[in-house]
Amino acid sequence: MHGFCLVACSLLVPYEYAHSATPECIVPGSPGGGGDLTCQLIKSALAEAKVFNEPMQVSYMPGGVGAVTYNTIVVQRPAEPDTLIAWSSGSLLNIAQGKFGRFDESAVRWVAAVGKSYGAIAVRSDSPYQNLDDLVKALKKQPRRVLFGSGGTAGGQDWVQAALIAKAAGIDIAELRYIALESGGESATALLGGYTEVSSTDVFESMPYVRRGQMRLLAVLAEQRLDGELKDIPTAKEQGYDIVCPVVRGYYLGPNVSDEDYARWKTLFDQQLASDQFARLRAERRLLPFALTGDELQAYVQQQVKHYKALIKDLRKE
Repeated sequence: MHGFCLVACSLLVPYEYAHSATPECIVPGSPGGGGDLTCQLIKSALAEAKVFNEPMQVSYMPGGVGAVTYNTIVVQRPAEPDTLIAWSSGSLLNIAQGKFGRFDESAVRWVAAVGKSYGAIAVRSDSPYQNLDDLVKALKKQPRRVLFGSGGTAGGQDWVQAALIAKAAGIDIAELRYIALESGGESATALLGGYTEVSSTDVFESMPYVRRGQMRLLAVLAEQRLDGELKDIPTAKEQGYDIVCPVVRGYYLGPNVSDEDYARWKTLFDQQLASDQFARLRAERRLLPFALTGDELQAYVQQQVKHYKALIKDLRKE
């Protein structure tokens, strides 16, 4: 079996000067998912750093699991200097498959990656599936009777995680029953409402529901067990399924944002990522350290898009 989804100081330093404009972070989806978490992180960080005179506005632009936002920024809002857009590994996976229309990874300015989480397989607390083996056995026996529901379309990050489970079960991926939802929040609602049986999701998006006793995690798709409240949740690898799926999160800017404004944001993120206070804010949102900005991030994005193209080709040739 193969794990193809490898994608995966001091006090907060005040920025050099405050800006009069009201900054905005756009969530390319509905409230409650990973994009929302990403925007809320930078909103809190900027408020503590007092970078802007006004608090950051968080807005929501669902549609096409990021495609509507990407196209809107490139075509209609390409030069807004203080508009950040949240992205994740799933965004790069969609770009690799041409799901953002005619625009590829070179269409925007990738400014920062600030943290990562991992994929997870979640069920309701009353589910008969107690571990990953139980789910795999059910898939082998009657794959069409197991209904996955996740944020994103077929071919997206969550679909890939479900497809890798199906592949591990030795079933035809075309037999996988998968309902595509707009966000992690909608995926959780569908699972808890009994409309789906299994959610291929993000471990940290799931934790509020796990804490309330509404969900259980069958597996975390990480290299090894995570710390803290996740220490008792087994990885897929230790259950015999070599599936590792990091989910990186960050921000991009419009394609016509000036070099000066791009450099300003890069410097700001470099300062934030080096600070203890940002580390605390990131940890509060259950994100793990992952820091890239500027040219290093641009190179990472290009490499990941190439990797995802090969991944999807491999999965779909089954």
